[in-house]
Amino acid sequence: QVQLVESGGGLVQPGGSLRLSCAASGSPLDYFAIGWFRQAPGKEREGDSCINGRDGNTYYADSVKGRFTISRDIAKNTVYLQMNGVGPGDPAVYYCAANFDYRAVVAGMAVYWGRGTLVAVSS
Repeated sequence: QVQLVESGGGLVQPGGSLRLSCAASGSPLDYFAIGWFRQAPGKEREGDSCINGRDGNTYYADSVKGRFTISRDIAKNTVYLQMNGVGPGDPAVYYCAANFDYRAVVAGMAVYWGRGTLVAVSS
């Protein structure tokens, strides 16, 4: 079992950057695949990115490819999402989530979820 806590959300200017953190406790992150998902009001949840704890392989949705970067710090048991070039399609509550199966997380299925952190873009 793993507990996940997101942080780093906030208000960002269009084109700006933000780094989200997902701190894990209860189990080492290298046991899991960790994904970042987002949900905007009135929209379905969508997966943005995923990192495989076993080998560091990464996945990015087309909507964020080239702008967002997922990374991990094994010593801190933390996964990050560096968001660059934030735009009008990015405001949402961002969640990190974990599953033992990397392909399941890529497909949008996770077992353990954090409570989310809000990202907003100033007008």
